[in-house]
Amino acid sequence: MPSLDLVSVSKSYGNGHRAVDRLSLRVEPGELLVLVGPSGCGKSSLLRMIAGLEEVSEGEIRFGDRVVNELPPRDRDVAMVFQNYALYPHMTVFQNMAFGLELRKRPREEIDRVVRETASMLGLETMLSRKPRELSGGERQRVALGRAMVRKPSLFLFDEPLSNLDARLRVQMRAEIHRLHHRLPATMIYVTHDQVEAMTLGDRIAVLQGGVLQQVADPHTLYHRPANRFVAGFIGSPPMNFLVARVGDDGIVSLAGAEAFRPRPAPRGLVDRRGGDVVMGVRPEDIALAASGPGAGIPATLDVAEPLGNETLLHWSTPAGPLVSRLAGEQSMAVGARATLHFAFEKLRWFDAETGSALEGEGA
Repeated sequence: MPSLDLVSVSKSYGNGHRAVDRLSLRVEPGELLVLVGPSGCGKSSLLRMIAGLEEVSEGEIRFGDRVVNELPPRDRDVAMVFQNYALYPHMTVFQNMAFGLELRKRPREEIDRVVRETASMLGLETMLSRKPRELSGGERQRVALGRAMVRKPSLFLFDEPLSNLDARLRVQMRAEIHRLHHRLPATMIYVTHDQVEAMTLGDRIAVLQGGVLQQVADPHTLYHRPANRFVAGFIGSPPMNFLVARVGDDGIVSLAGAEAFRPRPAPRGLVDRRGGDVVMGVRPEDIALAASGPGAGIPATLDVAEPLGNETLLHWSTPAGPLVSRLAGEQSMAVGARATLHFAFEKLRWFDAETGSALEGEGA
């Protein structure tokens, strides 16, 4: 099972649009890597270049030691699962799953065995004689997965396969893909715009914006140590809160209407911006209505309360800007209520006000 290396890969179209811009990335053998980002960020273009469905404008795609830029899709040992299932409506489930093996002229006994084994793994064994129109959306997606699985490719490519399903089926199919990844010795690349899917599925996640790779890391690192403000705002639901802060010459940080404070620890990048503005980021779950240990407080008025059963999201107005906080369970407050919000120093993230880059490193 070879690794996949993307070396300064770019994709440009005739109208001058650059969908992917000098992207370099390694996918390890057996890894499930998720490509995530907003619509138009280049993730599907990148996936189609890996599959051989789009030409590479610049750079190289390597499977192990072999450059595959000019290799046709059928010779890349890649299976792709699409958003729209792409099943043949006149064929049964069995015929849809067997079609790729028949094109490769595999023996009939082998085709029958492999299709039935795969159907059993996916819970489709009682549906092999049905046509796609007789199946639910989740069942059709399982057939599409099965059609890819029977080929036993070294690389699976998933192009937003769950976006047509309802919320319950999406959770169910995420579990199916998890099980598939653990059962099969194959590398998987999964494209989605849904950061919840990305966080729950990926061994690592590559975040794209405007065709540029912003950060690639495991879910924990992406959430707690984002490389820049875009990643911090894209990963997490609801996203990270951002407030503009002023760093004094003495290292004291001030927010409009809030208590001034000296962050501990203070990253080196924050110390270097004394006398200027920075952006402070804080996750909703890291905002409390009462002080718990060292922290900074800011007065707030409740605008909206969103009870979600297992938690309640509170939307606040503050002198420094809007904030969203999270309460566990079904706690709530009346709209218009006033409170002082506190956030602990060690949970804060800091970003350059102009570039959006995270301010990291040891500081004073």
